[in-house]
Amino acid sequence: MEAITTSRVVPVQLPCRKLSSLFANSSCIELRRYPCRGLVSIMNHPKLLRPVTASVQPQELSALGNESNVVPSKEILDLWRSAEAICFDVDSTVCVDEGIDELAEFCGAGKAVAEWTARAMGGSVPFEEALAARLSLFKPSLSKVEEYLEKRPPRLSPGIEELVKKLRANNIDVYLISGGFRQMINPVASILGIPRENIFANNLLFGNSGEFLGFDENEPTSRSGGKAKAVQQIRKGRLYKTMAMIGDGATDLEARKPGGADLFICYAGVQLREAVAAKADWLIFKFESLINSLD
Repeated sequence: MEAITTSRVVPVQLPCRKLSSLFANSSCIELRRYPCRGLVSIMNHPKLLRPVTASVQPQELSALGNESNVVPSKEILDLWRSAEAICFDVDSTVCVDEGIDELAEFCGAGKAVAEWTARAMGGSVPFEEALAARLSLFKPSLSKVEEYLEKRPPRLSPGIEELVKKLRANNIDVYLISGGFRQMINPVASILGIPRENIFANNLLFGNSGEFLGFDENEPTSRSGGKAKAVQQIRKGRLYKTMAMIGDGATDLEARKPGGADLFICYAGVQLREAVAAKADWLIFKFESLINSLD
């Protein structure tokens, strides 16, 4: 899923918001130059990683109205246990933060960006509109992104390392499918032992002087319905019989459709998005629920 050499660049422009939590990404950077008209985009260079396992208090159930999906049915448990591939969202799922919000805060913007993130995850605006709008608020330069990656190690959700280790030990393939950026996700994948080819995410693009130009619109995750398309692409290419998607947002829920994920598990240990949680096959607040169910 490397970005293509002749990428269409999506320039951006717009307003601002602040976030408090610290996103973490890694001290691993990989620079990738694009021959198309002097564009440059960063990927990842292997360096020693120091993940931080965040201490997060699970969200409490509020006015969901229907709490029956907190206790999975036998059918749902059977689907989970028979899954041959598990796809994880990254922000507010594998990691406790929203990467773009944290990068914006690091760059001196934050509040308005996080507001756009909330809209995108709640499904009230098209994802591509929210992505372009958020980036336009702070237009991160190459040097600023590199500095961010050096100073902010990934903050992993409690239990995610154990869950991924158990899945891999059971010969279950693991994928990361995110509306975030490869620059921030590659280090997380390295920590969890997930191969780069199992990452589906967006890519920032820069000019020869390191100035921000936009994002690669050719990535399926750059638009609404992109996660569903990525899951369908994985399934078609690998011929999996059963797949599951785990995440917290509306874009993750979209992945559960014909030819895509058979099962959507809503992880609400960081963010409880009620509209999404209510439609999930299984609502969890700790990854231990999934770990224990595999025994």
